[in-house]
Amino acid sequence: MIKRILFFTLLVFSTASFSQIIRTEKPDTISHWKKINKVGIDFTQITFLNWSAGGNNSISGLTKGQFIRNYLNDNKKWDNELIVRYGINKQESQDLRKTDDQISLNSTLGYRRDTISNWYYGGKFSFLNQFSDGYSYPNVEKPISRPFAPAYFFLGIGAEYSRKDLGFNLYLSPLTQKTTLVLDQRLANDGAFGVDKAVYDETGTIILENGKKHRTELGALVSSQWKTKIMTNINLDTRATLYTDYLKDFGNIDVDWQIAIEMIVNKYVRANLGTHLLYDNDIKNKREVDGIQITEGPRVQWKQIVGVGLEYTF
Repeated sequence: MIKRILFFTLLVFSTASFSQIIRTEKPDTISHWKKINKVGIDFTQITFLNWSAGGNNSISGLTKGQFIRNYLNDNKKWDNELIVRYGINKQESQDLRKTDDQISLNSTLGYRRDTISNWYYGGKFSFLNQFSDGYSYPNVEKPISRPFAPAYFFLGIGAEYSRKDLGFNLYLSPLTQKTTLVLDQRLANDGAFGVDKAVYDETGTIILENGKKHRTELGALVSSQWKTKIMTNINLDTRATLYTDYLKDFGNIDVDWQIAIEMIVNKYVRANLGTHLLYDNDIKNKREVDGIQITEGPRVQWKQIVGVGLEYTF
């Protein structure tokens, strides 16, 4: 499975790169590929000296990248986007902690009947993962997530309404398969992220079989994105994904909603403000009580990001 993922990712971006090379050798031809690469780093630092109200010195850093390869030719289009993010924070008297961790690959293939229509019919593939272990701080002995634990795959067919002039698209899929991977056996045995957990006896020994490392769902997916300019040098990018499973708990909706506001200072300097809201009934909340990690029910997850840093587009 991992080899297939790497092959697919390599295929998407090598295809775009190869097409660019071919067209470079023939300057008279028209390229149907649009290529955007963005890499950046954001910093936040707080320093106190004889501060009467108290506080801890801290420094945070976030590295990020966005790589887009879009193909459009008459009635056919193929949109590909890879987003990577990794952030860390160091506070006085505390160990280094992770603040952000994301690998997101999206690919949408569509065909329309004529060049006038804004509706495309085709399929969509998405992959979500992370780079490193995640913890419920201050407990750093027992990871609550790991690379490919979880990892999510979405593969479905549907229709997309796309308005390039408005920076808006809406994808509707009545048939999408969602696969959750939990390749860490300990987390799988605990039933993390919705997989079937192991069955234990009274002494805590597994009596039947280990927990399953994957879970497959079949349901409906709705996703949308809107990119617009709020005012001069201020851009808004909001995207949302809604998913419900037909086979279990139909009507219980998984939500993934992101809002990002970019304020352009100059060609390289950016200020960013963002929020990320998640809800998944299969993800249980974990917290530390008297040194013991306990598992609660699902909770709305919310994250806010504010940063100023450098960004380079090529």
